[in-house]
Amino acid sequence: MANEEAFSPSAQPLKLQNHKSASNNKAMFTWIIIAIIVLFVGGWLCFCFRRKLCAKFRSYKNKKQKGKLEVEKMTVRRFGLEELKKATNNFSQSCLVGSGAFGNVYRGTFDVEGSLAIKTPHAESYTSTEEFRNEVRLLSKVKHNNLVRLMGFCEETGPETAKILVYEYVTNGSLLDYIIGRSGICLTWRERVMIAIGAAKGIAHLHEGISPSIIHRDIKPSNILIGEGFEAKVSDFGLVRCGPIGDQSHVSSQIKGTPGYLDPAYCSSFHLTPFTDVYSFGVILLQLVTARPAVESTRSNTKSHIIDWARPSIENASIEDILDVNLLTQECNIEMMLKMGEIALRCVEKVPKERPTMSQVWQELEAALNKVDNLLTKKPLEEDSQRLTTLNMVDNFLPKQPLEEESQRLITKTNHAMNHRIRRSSTNHDYSHSIVSEDGIGLQRFHVDIDSLSFQSTSLRCLETSISIDEDVGVSR
Repeated sequence: MANEEAFSPSAQPLKLQNHKSASNNKAMFTWIIIAIIVLFVGGWLCFCFRRKLCAKFRSYKNKKQKGKLEVEKMTVRRFGLEELKKATNNFSQSCLVGSGAFGNVYRGTFDVEGSLAIKTPHAESYTSTEEFRNEVRLLSKVKHNNLVRLMGFCEETGPETAKILVYEYVTNGSLLDYIIGRSGICLTWRERVMIAIGAAKGIAHLHEGISPSIIHRDIKPSNILIGEGFEAKVSDFGLVRCGPIGDQSHVSSQIKGTPGYLDPAYCSSFHLTPFTDVYSFGVILLQLVTARPAVESTRSNTKSHIIDWARPSIENASIEDILDVNLLTQECNIEMMLKMGEIALRCVEKVPKERPTMSQVWQELEAALNKVDNLLTKKPLEEDSQRLTTLNMVDNFLPKQPLEEESQRLITKTNHAMNHRIRRSSTNHDYSHSIVSEDGIGLQRFHVDIDSLSFQSTSLRCLETSISIDEDVGVSR
């Protein structure tokens, strides 16, 4: 029976059906695994592709909208090109106030802002729109009383492209105008010191008051403007560059700047540091003292730098030999000018790290000026104190009690004898007075030497003019 069931015709299809079902399940399981792998790989590829695509899209979107977004963050105004044309009469020559290697500067008049300085760069000044935007973003952080403030910018694309910077307008020209005498005004020694202190504070703010720091790279007299109160304002940030960040000691850069003010260490190494600006400022300090150009051609057709020319006199403390002749014709504090020259020589040391920082420069200048002011204030006080001491000495020698009648008569007789001497010696400042003794026996003589002194003592009301008595007077009862 068992064998009959095993070999029965009805059992054979059931076995084949079970085998076929197992094969189908195995195939289905295999396809599920393959599908999972495909989905996983496809999902991973899709994720990577999407991430990359989104990153590119965001970068493109940010790049396209960067100008607008930065304006919102920087709180500077975006000017239209037509607005700037109207303010400058279509950039006419009558509105041109300056021109340099970077571009032209025009004075624009606006209904709300008043006068502003509009700087139009040359076509080659910016290599790309992004470079222009980076500078706008960088300069928008600059807010200091001794730095010219960026008020806004103009960026236009299309048929009429424009990359224009708009600054506050500074009224009294540049320091160069005063050094070369173009303004017709000679700066006093105090004004020169105050301008140096203000400019140093502005540059120090660029180096230390902003993160990342800014290196100006073109410090020179024409880039130091003079405000209404004769305060210094550093301008022309066309060559600014971000300074070292973190542990960096320098940044590498192409050599840019003005001959005569360029740091030799920067020219030889291409290493740009804040001390590059310190060197340039040292040259300006020498120019404030001497009113000479940074580089001057001599009769032998050789060029003499102001550092080489001024160094011997400063080191020998003979500042008068190189001092601006205009300062010699007016009151001038020689010690302060010498101090400025000494600081200048420290600023132009060959090794950059041996130079002071800009903060140290303005602090030393300010400390020296305060010392001078204290001495000037102390001197009149000492003179007044000396006068008071002399007056007290005179009053101590005078009788404190009213004289007796006989002594009063003695004074009357003596006055008659002195009348002719009073008229003759009215301009003499060597006072001589006689003291009468209580018993009327004789006169004791003493002299009081006082320069330009006006007696206010009630005991000397009889002496309305300067008196000098050369003879001894004897009196007897």
